[in-house]
Formats: sequence, structure tokens, C-alpha cells
Amino acid sequence: MLQSRDFSTEFPILAEHDFFNHAGVAPLSKRAADALRTFAAQAERHSYHQQGWYRKVREVKKLAARLINAAGGEHEIAFVANTSTGISTIAKGMNWRRGDHVVITNVEYPANRYPWEDLRRFGVEMIEVEQLPDGRIDVEDLTEAITDKTRIVAVSHVQYASGCRVDLKPISDLVHKVGGYLCVDAIQSVGAMPVDVQAMGIDFLTADGHKWLLGPEGCGILYVKADLAELLHPNVVGWMNMVNASDYGNYQFEFEKDARRFEPGSYNLPGIFALAASMELLLEVGMSEVWSRIEALTDRLCEGLKRKGYRVFSPRGIGEKSGIVTFEPPAATTRGTPPLPHIVSELEKQNIVIVIREGRLRVSPHFYNTAEQIDRLIAALP
Repeated sequence: MLQSRDFSTEFPILAEHDFFNHAGVAPLSKRAADALRTFAAQAERHSYHQQGWYRKVREVKKLAARLINAAGGEHEIAFVANTSTGISTIAKGMNWRRGDHVVITNVEYPANRYPWEDLRRFGVEMIEVEQLPDGRIDVEDLTEAITDKTRIVAVSHVQYASGCRVDLKPISDLVHKVGGYLCVDAIQSVGAMPVDVQAMGIDFLTADGHKWLLGPEGCGILYVKADLAELLHPNVVGWMNMVNASDYGNYQFEFEKDARRFEPGSYNLPGIFALAASMELLLEVGMSEVWSRIEALTDRLCEGLKRKGYRVFSPRGIGEKSGIVTFEPPAATTRGTPPLPHIVSELEKQNIVIVIREGRLRVSPHFYNTAEQIDRLIAALP
């Protein structure tokens, strides 16, 4: 069973902190840190490893494809610097028409808002669906916003501030019927729970590696469904996203036909190798097991918070749960309640790490956290 396995050697952070901010910037797994050290040791001596490094990149793409069940394997995966770059690749790559619609929610993380908002200069209209007062995103509200003018529905699989998980399949079914596409910001779900781009009907997906994937900042993945790659024009053009890229003196201006067309230049090799090490660990544990553990930890947290009089804001219904729990202290508006920054700083003194998001406390444990850590957090809250 997962609970009986000791992850203290895999995650040295366990010896130092009760860390609950994987929805922010996660600590590296030891495997990821070792991969960085290995790369540095090789790179400081000679660059003759270059060919082997680039062969390994293809294998890492296959890992990423396995993680999200991409049918086209490595050919549907590109490496990007971050989620913003991945979303901008889609937003700027499409051939927009004046009057086209992009449907989003009104509570997206800025990385999944500004690239679409920028399209207004091309006459594209952004249709916002409002979050419900209880923190939920109503799928019916999203589908009702889809019309024959909708080119893209751009939505986070899991919302960063509420932790609400969105059922993507009904959205993809309807947007496909009108000839549009589903673009998913999956930074708060990939690495925390099973994600299946085929079953969910996802056309485009992107996620940086520094949250639930337990990798370093500055290295993420972009998934583009195979038959849609040539629909998008690369918004950064370089030597490497051309066919026959290594034939330097033969100037053949022709983009690659798969996801490589979105990789214009040299890779962030240390970031890719560190990300690979953590993805291997996640796949070794199994994403169903990873999610089962996260679900158990967040359920335990919610039960403890309610016993202590805290109000859990995150939707916790079937199909809505995620690794994110946001909550408010009891009697949050009455005199004598400690302000949220004070609560966070007092917890930090006890080596417990949580954060504030949109006026609420936010906790986001990963699979290697323990029930004892959750109990310590609950006990330490005022």
C-alpha cells in the first residue's frame, strides 16, 4: 500500500518542513535534484554528451505522453518554458477571424487570461463565465456560452484559487460540434491526478513542471493533438522548428509537422532531465495511487477544519475535488480573529508552509505528505 511506503529518501523536504504549497512552487524530488547534478557534472567537462542528451529528450517526451495518455506519443509533446508560453503558442498560433469567441471563466489564473485578452486587437471577443458563489464552475454555464462563433474554450482543469475541478468532457463534446477546440491549463492537475487527453477530448494542454510534477521552474509541456499541429503557426521561429534542422547550410523554410514546430531553439536540457526524473517517480507510483493519497489527505484536512470551525470553500463533491483546499477561519469577520498573514507567519515558525490566495488560506499536499503532517497543521491553526 502507498501509505506504508517511506518517501523520506525521495523527498528530503519531509525532514525539514510540513510543506503544503504544491499548487505554488513545489520542492524538487531527490531524483530531480540528482538529475540536475548529473547534468552539471557532465556539462562542466565536455559537450560530447550533446547527442546523447538530445536522444534522451525524445524519451522524456514519451514519458510526458504516457502521463496524459497522448495517442501520438512524443510527436504530440513540445517542451515550453512555462504555462504562459504554452497558452500563448495556441492563442497566437491560430488564424483568427473578427467576431470569433473565446470562452473562459472569470477566475482563471492570469496565465490563462492575458493571452486570450490580447486577441481583442484582432477583433476576438472573450466570453466570461462566472464562478458560482460556492466556488464551483458550473459546466452547464460553460456549455451554454458556446455558440457557432466559439473557436476556443480555454479553461483550467483545476482552478488555482478555489481548487474546483472542471468536468471537461461535456465541454469538449459541445465545442467540437460547433467546430471549435478545447484548450486546457492543466498546471494544477497533471502530476496530481490521472489526466487522459483522449478520454477528456482535449485538443491543447499545457502545464509547467514546478508544481504537481515536482520539477524545476522554467520547463513545462505542451500537448497539441496530432491532426491540429499544422493548424497553428509557430509564434517564435528559429532553426530547430524546421525540417532538416541539423542541415545548417541548407535553408529550407518548412516547419515540422508535429509538436516540434513549437520548439524554435535549443532545449532547457537540465530542466527537462530533472522533470523526467520526477515524472518517472510519479509513473512508478502510479497516477491512480498518487491521486488516491492526495484525496485521502485533503479529505482528512477538510474533516479536521470543519471540526475546528473553519469554513472550507473548495468544492468537495464527486468529480470536483482536487489537491487544493482553500478555507477561512471561524468568525473571520469578528474582532479578535488573527489576520491571514499572521496565521501563515505563525505556521512558518513551526515549519508548516501554507499560503494565501484570493483572501483565503490555501493548502495543497502531495502524495508523499503524511496524515501526521495534516494533523499537525490542523492542531497548529488558531
